Amino acid sequence: MNTIFIIGDSTVEDNKPPFRGWGWALPRYVREGVRVRNCALSGRSSRSFRAEGLFAPVEQELSAGDLLLIQFGHNDEKDDERHTDPDTTFREELWKYCAFALSRGAKPVLFTPVSRRFFVGGGSMLYTHGEYPRAIRELAAEKGVLLCDLKKDSRELYLSLGEEKTAELFVRLRPGENPDFPEGHDDKTHFNEYGADQICRLVVAELRRDPECAAMLRKDA
Repeated sequence: MNTIFIIGDSTVEDNKPPFRGWGWALPRYVREGVRVRNCALSGRSSRSFRAEGLFAPVEQELSAGDLLLIQFGHNDEKDDERHTDPDTTFREELWKYCAFALSRGAKPVLFTPVSRRFFVGGGSMLYTHGEYPRAIRELAAEKGVLLCDLKKDSRELYLSLGEEKTAELFVRLRPGENPDFPEGHDDKTHFNEYGADQICRLVVAELRRDPECAAMLRKDA
């Protein structure tokens, strides 16, 4: 049985309702006989994910024919023990994951971080995540690793939907609706179940461009 392993942050992890990452939705799109192992965890960067030992289970299980989907960049820009530099340590950490997958006969796939929801006047959007998406694109091109440009795809989706429809993809809570957010919550980063599925559809469309990845997906999904 082949396995699709996923590593990343809160925009990818299964999480608990009302929060969902796109990795939560992926099992419904894979063909019978393919397992999805979502190891992503909230708040992690490319650096802290490894430092905390979260990659160790993947190292133990990853084998020939598997996929390793890698999405970091949301937390690498934070100035603490998670921080990486986009042109040096960030690229180094990403390449370590890719190189390990290749050494096992597995296929690494690099993802640019999914866009945040920051609309400004005139229906345009702020471009967040700094230089990290560029660094991912350059690393993928230099090393010949498959790239899924989720940053671009999600941004284009939001702009096509407009500000109000895009908000429906994200966690929004009225005051008193959830005990964890008594004052309500209007999230611009994290998805609800509907949003996670819509982003996962972008992921699946990207994966279908590669024959090896497409072979693991349902043809009717």
